[in-house]
Amino acid sequence: MESMILIGSGGRNSGKTTLAVELIRRWKDRFPITALKVTTIAHEGGVCHRGGEGCGACTIGSKYVLEEEPGLSAGKDTVQLLQAGAAQVFWLRSLRASLGEAYTVFREKALPDTLIICESNSLREVVMPGCFIMLNSGTGDAIKPSAAAVADLAHITMKSPVGPDALEGLLAHVLIERTAAGCPVVRLVS
Repeated sequence: MESMILIGSGGRNSGKTTLAVELIRRWKDRFPITALKVTTIAHEGGVCHRGGEGCGACTIGSKYVLEEEPGLSAGKDTVQLLQAGAAQVFWLRSLRASLGEAYTVFREKALPDTLIICESNSLREVVMPGCFIMLNSGTGDAIKPSAAAVADLAHITMKSPVGPDALEGLLAHVLIERTAAGCPVVRLVS
């Protein structure tokens, strides 16, 4: 999908939301933005892979759950995306096998002609974004299997955290234009 910037990472707390917030702030006055956070779940009714009861994000009783901010119960990241200026913010929790179907439902609820800024590794297996950015947290850190599966598909790989100079460098390579119909299209420039 050419109207999407997808942000993945090799690990947790690597700066995906921070980068998404910065991109939203930069482009919110030029394009309506819909932000999407995706959590892929292994099994329906599964338990937290970190042990214990966890935060509840890993436990769903259906193929997928799509929630819109405001009103999310665990909305720390989603609140930041909304406060940065996204017109809509969604959190999609989906079984891996249902991710394509869940994404289709998201597209039906998202504003038309919007720039989508999304945090996910697994969604790259389902969609072709205009730009896929992979954040690496450094050497020696364990890489999530979902990141390893799509890392070679990244258009841009960056070291996390993304500082001001790296952000400016990224923005020099990502161009967002409007089609004749007014839809945003993400293009990469060298």
